Amino acid sequence: MPPLSLTYPRPDIAVLTLDRPEKLNALSFELVEALHSTLDDIHRNNECRVVVLTGAGRGFCSGLDLSDPNPSEAGGGLEFPRSGMRWQERIAELTTRIQNLRQPVIAAVNGPAYGGGFAIALAADIRIAGPGARFCTQFIKLGIGGCDIGVSYTLPRIVGAGQAFDLILTARTVAADEALRLGLVSRLSADDVVADALAIAETLCSYGKFGVESTKQVLWANLEAPSLQAALHVENRSQILAASAQIDLAAKAFGDR
Repeated sequence: MPPLSLTYPRPDIAVLTLDRPEKLNALSFELVEALHSTLDDIHRNNECRVVVLTGAGRGFCSGLDLSDPNPSEAGGGLEFPRSGMRWQERIAELTTRIQNLRQPVIAAVNGPAYGGGFAIALAADIRIAGPGARFCTQFIKLGIGGCDIGVSYTLPRIVGAGQAFDLILTARTVAADEALRLGLVSRLSADDVVADALAIAETLCSYGKFGVESTKQVLWANLEAPSLQAALHVENRSQILAASAQIDLAAKAFGDR
């Protein structure tokens, strides 16, 4: 059975489901490779405008599959530690794949998001949590460094440095209500977290195509802006390009009459 499913409830919205429920959707070599391939396909899909990312069963993603922490396929036949570095980099690249996707990604966190699963959720543009959502960095509990798969970059930017140091060093578990208070998620779902994510996706699809894509790009770019003036330069150019796109659409619509 494939470890990942991709459905389109409508042509402009993709639902990407981590599908290893018996393992709480832990990241195996097959799942990581399927994610890379599917994210590439979505990026090239010009009809798709928003992605909802979730997990099958009662978990979002429990992190690395510890039954095979260093799969031979991932190392390309190299010896350790070179093979381990290849595998480490391949998992970590998922965060930049999600961030660089043209489409906004909504993480519908339906259950535990631990370790690598937490990192993947943090890479999304919007996070909403169901009643069973739980978040934990996990890494330091395994005897390795607490900073892995991008969390030392993404988490401080989402919740602030103080809270991030606490969550990463202690690896304590955060439930949905606290996640909302910390700003780790922006909304709570009372029942069906995927349905609520789809409602957000539909709202985004009602806005201009170029406007939504460029907004995601500007938001991520300006997290690195060295000054307000630099951020304004990026915003100004994006706004003019978006306005030009709207003018072109209006002219085409008028010409079709």
